[in-house]
Amino acid sequence: MPVDWTGVLPAGSASAHVDLPTYAFDHQHYWLHTAPTATDATSLGQSAVDHPLLGAMVELPHSDGLLFTSRLSLKSHPWLADHVVGGLVLVPATGLLELAVRAGDGAGCGILDELVTEAPLVVPEQGGVRVQVAVGAPGENGSRTVEIYSQREDAPDDGETWTRHATGLLSASASTGGTGFDFTAWPPSGAAQVELDTDDLYAGLLERGYAYGPVFQGVRAVWRRGEELFAEVALPDEARKEAGSFGLHPALLDAALQAGTFAAAADTADETAGQPVMPFSWNGLVLHASGASALRVRVAPNGPDTLSVAAADQTGSPVLTMDSLVMRAVNIEQLGASAAAESRDSLFAVEWTELPLAEGAEPAPTWVPVATADDIAALTASGGPSAVAVLEAVGGNGGDSALALSSQVLEVVQAWLSASGPEESRLVVLTRGAVAAGSEGAVTDPAGAAVWGLVRAAQSENPDRIVLLDTDPDTEGGVEPVLDSYLAAVAASGEPQIAVRGTALSVPRLARITTQVADSTAVFGPDGTVLVSGGGSLGALAARHLVARNGVRHLVLASRRGPDAEGVRELVAELTEQGATVSAVACDVSDREQVEALLAAVPQEHPLRGVVHTAGVFDPGVIGALTPERLAKVFAPKVDAVRHLDELTRGFDLDAFVVYSSASSVFMGAGSGGYAAANAFLDGLMARRRAAGLPGLSLSWGPWEQVTGMAGNIDDLTRTRMSRREGRGGVLALRATEGMELFDAALGSEHALLVPVSLDLRAVRADAAAGGGVPHLLRGLVRAGRQQARAAGSGAERLQLSDRLAGLPVAKQEALLLDVVRMQAAVVLGHSGPESVRVDMAFNEAGFDSLTSVELRNRLREATGLKLPATLVFDHPTPLALAHHLRGELAVDEVSPADAVLAGLAGLEAVIESAAPDEEARDRITARLRELLRAAEAAAVGGTGTGATDTSDRDLENASDEELFALFERLD
Repeated sequence: MPVDWTGVLPAGSASAHVDLPTYAFDHQHYWLHTAPTATDATSLGQSAVDHPLLGAMVELPHSDGLLFTSRLSLKSHPWLADHVVGGLVLVPATGLLELAVRAGDGAGCGILDELVTEAPLVVPEQGGVRVQVAVGAPGENGSRTVEIYSQREDAPDDGETWTRHATGLLSASASTGGTGFDFTAWPPSGAAQVELDTDDLYAGLLERGYAYGPVFQGVRAVWRRGEELFAEVALPDEARKEAGSFGLHPALLDAALQAGTFAAAADTADETAGQPVMPFSWNGLVLHASGASALRVRVAPNGPDTLSVAAADQTGSPVLTMDSLVMRAVNIEQLGASAAAESRDSLFAVEWTELPLAEGAEPAPTWVPVATADDIAALTASGGPSAVAVLEAVGGNGGDSALALSSQVLEVVQAWLSASGPEESRLVVLTRGAVAAGSEGAVTDPAGAAVWGLVRAAQSENPDRIVLLDTDPDTEGGVEPVLDSYLAAVAASGEPQIAVRGTALSVPRLARITTQVADSTAVFGPDGTVLVSGGGSLGALAARHLVARNGVRHLVLASRRGPDAEGVRELVAELTEQGATVSAVACDVSDREQVEALLAAVPQEHPLRGVVHTAGVFDPGVIGALTPERLAKVFAPKVDAVRHLDELTRGFDLDAFVVYSSASSVFMGAGSGGYAAANAFLDGLMARRRAAGLPGLSLSWGPWEQVTGMAGNIDDLTRTRMSRREGRGGVLALRATEGMELFDAALGSEHALLVPVSLDLRAVRADAAAGGGVPHLLRGLVRAGRQQARAAGSGAERLQLSDRLAGLPVAKQEALLLDVVRMQAAVVLGHSGPESVRVDMAFNEAGFDSLTSVELRNRLREATGLKLPATLVFDHPTPLALAHHLRGELAVDEVSPADAVLAGLAGLEAVIESAAPDEEARDRITARLRELLRAAEAAAVGGTGTGATDTSDRDLENASDEELFALFERLD
């Protein structure tokens, strides 16, 4: 009989249905099993706070102040998602009020004399925010200050300033205990009930920027008497259970203010009409009773933009009084600026940090110049380079130099990675002016920048095999002096990417953009035309945003199919309804003549003022699978198209020239070497434009949630691999709204290259804390953790795999290696454990492709210390075959049965000596030894004739203990 599991999920689960496994005996747990931990507030030296918004409190020594701490997120406090203002999830102002009042209770100051809100507290959609409520020491009259701060939990480790959201004053003045109004007579006499359709009410609030969810839709009835408003408000049933934990649930008090907020918005000046109105200053607030789930409310004007508020429970008993509440209209654009500030947590620049030269560095390693795959073959034939092979990769001035140079480097890199040579040998790819390093750095060779993108991908796939080294473009005397002077320091640094400028070495690090950016709406003038090249979802998203947020009124949409592309006609109609003039043109922007014709068709009365290039082709493949033909396919819509647009618009007075690059050009390039190279060329070209005084911005986007067009080729497995690589599980997909906020934040910046990517640095920090290290590019955001100390000979000592294999018979060696293979394969595929990987199933049938195969190779190389080829998984197609191959490569000595027995006897001897058995135990041990000796002698003389065993049996029966141990020695 089928079992109906509906309704068995724990309370609070998102769904009441779960798909159980369709096969028997799967013992995976589908519910979280919690265990007691030593991380509660008390065990951490804090005082627990029994409040939904606060977790702990500490008393500050020498000041008599208090500090309350907490963490808020949409996962821990899902009801906050019902409070959206201006498109942002905000902690309601009533939530800040609740924090201040509860902190006052903890300090013995139950009256909130004043609380002024200074900045909205935005709750991110991913992760959370740390919250601190600081209560100052008592003043002369016993009053205390209160301040509320927050910080994103993925904030950098550089002591970033906390944001202060509210500041106020608490006191312990005695309360009168009343509201000054009789709530027992309800509804009040003379008050006329207002016809209220709650759907219309919240639709009207939505027009003013309030997107209230069910928890905040608490208005039930409204009455009016002159300028007074009366209301009944209540929490929905699902929120009432939690109400008792609050002083006053923020959603309930917010509902109490909604009618007054609506009235205040109607009374504001014309220039602020229709804008959200939010609490600014609370004065003289007293909470008389806690835990209410429904209220009777009176709101009355108390001056310009000021209200007095009183509330009682359903019996008329007082709950809250407030002398005055000052309301202020909030500009949606200001909230958008707050969103942009939050978005800058996902907006990064590549900064070059000087690398200190190590004192007493080793002499420069010997190096051999290489230029072709034949040079690598010659080195391999001679036994391989003893230290370093150097490939100088410098582009020319020709239009096809980027493709030609990248193809040349690809050939050499492929040969290097497939060659057999010493594990410590490195290939150094040397460029000139390929990266904008140094205080006055500028890219002079975009073709060299493409090489950096290609080799960065190769480095991701093959750690510790290749080094990128960029020198000054005008280096005198060739590269020999540079290599002789700095190659030793480069080798000793362990850095995969280094630039030499003058006498200094520098390395790339991601850094948050913290400077104030210009108003993005002022970048594009309303009379100019903006060209958006490239179809698909990202081009359409950019076009919509340019019209809706950036005030663009003249657009040209260029793509290969033009108006016949999917969704383009609908997009043109949509933008036209918004007042824009839009033309969709069929144009292959990789064809120079077609680009010339496209630019010539732009009307003179609305000249071209901006270019936003979003086109691209994603062709995944590991370095070993790439060919010059595949590079050319990816380069056409990126390198060729942008090069034509750059050259042909040099005479135009452009406001912006924005190209969509990819984070793969900077990091996360494994499996997309060609795409990384093409996008890195865009990064370099925009840097060269900026150096020439022209507008240029390359946005190296992280993965998007978009699923159509080019972005649709980056499937879920690709995103998963991207998040597991350099980001160590910390890369999230960008939502459309988040991406466009980042677009605006980047648009007015002075940078030539920005990296909009949603990084969850918590995973990186956790990996660093566990001793896993921090990727080089992220070391400006996360400090590398200390290595874990180990006690010699302890059980926690991490033994080398070869040590673990030693002393085991062949079967057990292969079993251990099979466990290693299955565990690493499960990690790569995202399985919960090795049991999900069948020993006899081919890797390609289990879901491995070329990139995941390389990732498994890298993990096994780290686990075994072997130099393994990229084709490892294809050469040994099942876990069983691969484990057998690894045992042969490790060349661990086979343990004979006799050696195994002797090893066991040695251990037995140590046990007997340490145990010091008594006489009874010694007799039992002796009896067992006699049995083992009989078995050993029987095996030794078996087949030699009858009677031998009987004789040995009689001898053993009559042998003394000393004779038995002597026999052991003879057998040894």
